[in-house]
Amino acid sequence: MDGLLVLEDGQVLRGPAFGTADTVFGELVFNTNMTGYCEALTDPSYSGQILLMTYPLIGNYGVDPGTLESDRIQATGFVVRELWRGPTHPSSEKGLDAFLREEGIPGIEGVDTRHLTITTRLHGTLRAALSTEGADADELLKEVRARPYPDVHNLVGRVSCERPIRFEGEDSRRFAVLDCGVKSSIIECLRAHGEVVQLPYDTSPDSIRELEPDGLVVSNGPGDPAHPAMMSTVVPALKELAEEMPILGICLGHQLLGLALGAETYKLKFGHRGGNQPVQEVGQGRLLMTSQNHGFAVREETLRDELEVTHLNLNDGTVEGFRHRELPLLSVQYHPEASPGPHDSRYVFHDFVKEVDAFGGAPRR
Repeated sequence: MDGLLVLEDGQVLRGPAFGTADTVFGELVFNTNMTGYCEALTDPSYSGQILLMTYPLIGNYGVDPGTLESDRIQATGFVVRELWRGPTHPSSEKGLDAFLREEGIPGIEGVDTRHLTITTRLHGTLRAALSTEGADADELLKEVRARPYPDVHNLVGRVSCERPIRFEGEDSRRFAVLDCGVKSSIIECLRAHGEVVQLPYDTSPDSIRELEPDGLVVSNGPGDPAHPAMMSTVVPALKELAEEMPILGICLGHQLLGLALGAETYKLKFGHRGGNQPVQEVGQGRLLMTSQNHGFAVREETLRDELEVTHLNLNDGTVEGFRHRELPLLSVQYHPEASPGPHDSRYVFHDFVKEVDAFGGAPRR
């Protein structure tokens, strides 16, 4: 059966369907990675979004369970130019088509992904519908235009863990992670430095204190950082804990930490998603190629004097990192775990561990 992709601007694209037979809605976003479709599909930051890959051939190395970033596909739907239906890598256990069918996710191939990417860059992120079950295009367009953008919902609440999860570490430190949609690779990077306790996003400051963590990490995740659900839970918790322990914000966590410290956030025209995002380390002369997945940013002019910008995006000048001038608070908009790569920014975890050890004289357990 043919698939159908309908955009809110009236465009209707058709192509062979794959994955499951279903009709889904979301905002259409593009990822510029040449590889990493398994990691992208399972990244909780894609909740509520129809994911488009700009690289023309997708699926050619199948699906390796060791590359998945969560326990399920998080994207609402999948759009590619050409699908390779058979796995060809020794570590692959299944093909991409089979993976989407098992997870109940529809996909469409054979559409002009270059055109869709250019459309998104020109006009901004658009709402869309993807149907692989013979839906009527005119009816889909009406529903697309009537639906709000996904970020009006509490998307973090959909992807966060429901109870604390403990992971043994390779050292004696303890890290608490506020799970706003954390990727598995972030947990693994932290485990190299100590025990990790993954917590629901709305965990109270007192419950965090009871764990006696050496450092707190606020993870990546989907949606609007200034959503009421965030402004009533994570943001006031960070504001309360800011002087009590080292804090690292990653992606959405970077935005949430910014809000807690008095800054403002805003929605980007089409976001940054992919593994080739150039970032300049301010004052150091170092250029990083980074992995990113976000649709919001911190407004630089609202950062208070006690905060200094540490990283800038070279494509559009947006803030990619900041730190507090006196307290051990730092954040990055990009993904230092780099899954998939590049690995230029892995040093962020080491920098945070240095702040943790300096703050507590640790390791202390």
